[in-house]
Amino acid sequence: MNLFINMLIEWQSATGSWIERLLWIDSSGTDAALIEILNPQSLPIFQKCKDLEAAITSGEAQVLEVDPYATLLRSEDSIPKKHLQHRDAAWEVIMPLIEDKTGQIFYGHGRGKLLNALEKQTGWTKKTIYKFLRRYWQGGQTKNALLPLFDKCGAKGKERKSSERKRGRPSRITKVTNLSTGINITTNVQEKLIRGIKLFYENSDGRTLQDAYQKTLEKFFHKGYDLLPDGTLVPFLPPSQELPTFGQFRYWYEKEQNLTQALSTREGKRRYNLRHREVLGDSTQMAFGPGSIYQIDATIGDIYLVSSLDRSRIIGRPVIYVVIDVFSRLIVGISVTLEGPSWVGAMQALENTASDKVSFCREYGIEISDEDWPSHHLPEMILADRGELEGYNADNLVNSLNVRVSNTPPYRADWKGIIERNFRLSNDKVIHWVPGAVYKPHERGDADYRLDAVLDLHQFRKLMSLTVLDHNKDHRMDWYRMDEFMIQDYVEPYPIDLWNWGIRNRAGHLRKVSPEILKLNLLRTTEASVTYRGIRFEGLFYSCDLALKEQWFIRARERGSWRITIACDPRKLDTIYLRLEDGRRIEPCYLVDAEKTFRGRDWYEAVDYFELRKHSKDTAISRKQQSQATLNAQIEAIITQATEQTSETLNAVEKPSKRSRIKGIRQNRKEEREMERETQGWQLGRDESINNPGQVIPLIIPSEKTDINETEKAVNQSNQDVETNEPTNTTIEIDSSHVPKSQLINKLRKLRPKMWSDDE
Repeated sequence: MNLFINMLIEWQSATGSWIERLLWIDSSGTDAALIEILNPQSLPIFQKCKDLEAAITSGEAQVLEVDPYATLLRSEDSIPKKHLQHRDAAWEVIMPLIEDKTGQIFYGHGRGKLLNALEKQTGWTKKTIYKFLRRYWQGGQTKNALLPLFDKCGAKGKERKSSERKRGRPSRITKVTNLSTGINITTNVQEKLIRGIKLFYENSDGRTLQDAYQKTLEKFFHKGYDLLPDGTLVPFLPPSQELPTFGQFRYWYEKEQNLTQALSTREGKRRYNLRHREVLGDSTQMAFGPGSIYQIDATIGDIYLVSSLDRSRIIGRPVIYVVIDVFSRLIVGISVTLEGPSWVGAMQALENTASDKVSFCREYGIEISDEDWPSHHLPEMILADRGELEGYNADNLVNSLNVRVSNTPPYRADWKGIIERNFRLSNDKVIHWVPGAVYKPHERGDADYRLDAVLDLHQFRKLMSLTVLDHNKDHRMDWYRMDEFMIQDYVEPYPIDLWNWGIRNRAGHLRKVSPEILKLNLLRTTEASVTYRGIRFEGLFYSCDLALKEQWFIRARERGSWRITIACDPRKLDTIYLRLEDGRRIEPCYLVDAEKTFRGRDWYEAVDYFELRKHSKDTAISRKQQSQATLNAQIEAIITQATEQTSETLNAVEKPSKRSRIKGIRQNRKEEREMERETQGWQLGRDESINNPGQVIPLIIPSEKTDINETEKAVNQSNQDVETNEPTNTTIEIDSSHVPKSQLINKLRKLRPKMWSDDE
């Protein structure tokens, strides 16, 4: 076993272990000087080299490879000048002893004389020289071992004990007057300061630390209260020399503060998670390849648009939906609508995600190839933010299209920071420079940017499509963390290059689906009722060929209604769809003819109408109650009057028996009927449409002795009398047994008033 200078040897024994450093070997190789490195009072000792080698070989001692003082080996530039000055001063003291190659300093019997002579020569005490030597030997016999250990000064981590003497740097007043100012922070004072910090600073009030300090003094350090004339109690504070200073207050705040707790209490948990928490992850690591995860989100575009029908009309700000692939950062779908952030907007963005982008861009006059925008698929998983993709609307994506949906917690936009950053890029790169863009902050006197709007919805969609193409092809992401395989293939950090590389090497995550099936499963899914009047949904009734063929409505009338699952497009009221075969087939249902009023409307209009009807019905309750009260009062009055009249009649004569009153009902009814006929019978024969309203038109009644020719003469004569306004009293009896009824009726119809007699 070879021995060398500065070797560390660890010894093991029954009483414990210790580490020694080999400092010097004599020229004969017989003796070696060692020092224990962890003992602050240790001095060099000698051992035989052969004993050291034997101990190491037998395992009694072992050589250590890691030196705890290796941190002292650093460059001069990294050491403060003040530390270098202390080191060089110590080195100048012990340098004559260290540079003596004879090794006299290691021998104990001559070391004292050397140190006494050096003490007289340098003026440093013998104790200090011993300290320098010990640090030099234990630290690896390097010059940096003499660096001052300021980090160990002051008993770091230990609390100071209070005394009568004021601790800390004296104030300016103390330097001038020699009078002690300020107080020591005792345990009692410390508790008050910490309570004040928690009570007045670590809350949502937003006070500054200076304000919290003042409130703490008023709360915990006053000597009493002064009473103002208006009865207000004012805390009476002692002189500032008897109070803790703001510096002490700040010291204990910084010493005791929990930064996470302080920010959470002052900013709120939501803002802390969004703005202040640590960022240690990488969203890209969640996705193995293209289509593993898509992120979707919506934002209100920072631009005002005009109407395509009348460009003088400003229609407000559009809603922009963007779908982005996490692995490659390729924008795979986009939607620009006037629908508020809702399922309709998300539905259009997802439909665009799986649609052919060549046809989509051609609608806006942009000619591209498949290689320019190659995404027309659904992913394995969609990450959203608990908005549109939560609830029954997203179930079809999971159940029918085999797409997992994951939602971030509330107010955690940072969990899908990729797409949030993309919105900012779009604003900074394009929207901010377009007329009608929103400028923040808008100061008083500035021109109204809304009046600068010039783009309509179609033009803005074209602009956003061009922006997406530019992003996918030319947005260089130098910050993108490439894996080893991408580096080997020299992949450039552009979204489309990462997408194409992923398709070649990380395929198997994308899904292809027909447009019809996709649209069906993206439509809003809900329930409707089959009734005998039709399929009832949202107060409207629909019918379809399948329902008529299978006689649904007849069965509903016989057996009662039942519920079915349907899909509907909120933008079109005329049609709903039956989901058949687990969403693989659809059956359109149309409004029945009775609901033709609502054809061509949208759902919002229909919902508003039915809500207004419900509101009107609710407000009509008071009117109905008042009307019913009036009717009941009138009924009661009539009944009361009738009761009184009947009682007076019965009491005016000898009271008849019950039997006599009941016995005469039939005769009484006959007499009452005759009187009713006399008073209520119609008096016909007056025609108000002729000039002489008093003209009486004769009534012709057929009898058994009258001939048909005489009837015709009578009718003709009657017509002439009517035309000349001359009255006639001719009465003709007709033998109805010899005249066909149809001819008789035709003759009688020519008489303007048709008169019949109940008595003949």
